[in-house]
Amino acid sequence: MSVRRLLEGATDTLAAAGVDSPRVDAELLLSHVIGMPRATLLFAGHISDAQRTTYRDMIAARARRVPLQHITGRAAFRYVDLEVGPGVFVPRPETEVLAGWAINEALRRESPAVVELCAGSGAISLSIVHEAPQSRVHAVELDERAFAWAQNNLDGTGVDLRLGDMAEAFTDLDGLVDIVVANPPYIPLEAWESVSQEARDHDPALALWSGDDGLDAMRVVEQVAWRLLKPGGVVGVEHADVQGESAPEVFLDRWSAVRDHRDLAGKPRFVTAERP
Repeated sequence: MSVRRLLEGATDTLAAAGVDSPRVDAELLLSHVIGMPRATLLFAGHISDAQRTTYRDMIAARARRVPLQHITGRAAFRYVDLEVGPGVFVPRPETEVLAGWAINEALRRESPAVVELCAGSGAISLSIVHEAPQSRVHAVELDERAFAWAQNNLDGTGVDLRLGDMAEAFTDLDGLVDIVVANPPYIPLEAWESVSQEARDHDPALALWSGDDGLDAMRVVEQVAWRLLKPGGVVGVEHADVQGESAPEVFLDRWSAVRDHRDLAGKPRFVTAERP
């Protein structure tokens, strides 16, 4: 069977299973199996029987709506590559914009202290130390399984990673932090049906659900950021695209320069504010 026919068959299988991007996923999985860039797959030579078997098993898993990144064990995020798998939230492209904001804020400062709350895989922290290496980065994650993934990804980077509840974290840094950044859970409990099967079945519940309006964790982030930040320090927090007004309202009472930002798709995505 030619590579073209192999890809066509895999694409049909994924499309029938309801995968959003069947051709792209089929190509990415084949690229992973045979170790060739996706753009050159159609020029691939011989594919061994073992590679075909592995590929078909991966396509079957993806058709069961196992996340692509769990199958390959890797997730790309900005300019870094992360290890991911069961038990950790898979970083999304829209979060790269929030990370970019934090990096730009860090680059404006000399040796800034940065805290990431709800660290998950450590994607934002890893990007910050990679692109703004003068930063002193601290991160906290509550879920033990996600924490183990973050440990793997942040090992040797100098990030101060801690296991625990963000509400009580980093009391030793109160009033000393320049930047707080977080991608907390923000999905309302009633929105179960609107969430993709991949997220519902494979992302940890702690990373998804956040009370009736989806803003319970946002309110905790606001309180922790107020405690941690020095005057003039800034906070950036991701939210759902339908929370472009309700999320900033969490910060209106006592923060200055409250502003909402859009992602690359033009949807409301994260709020930033400054501690007066």
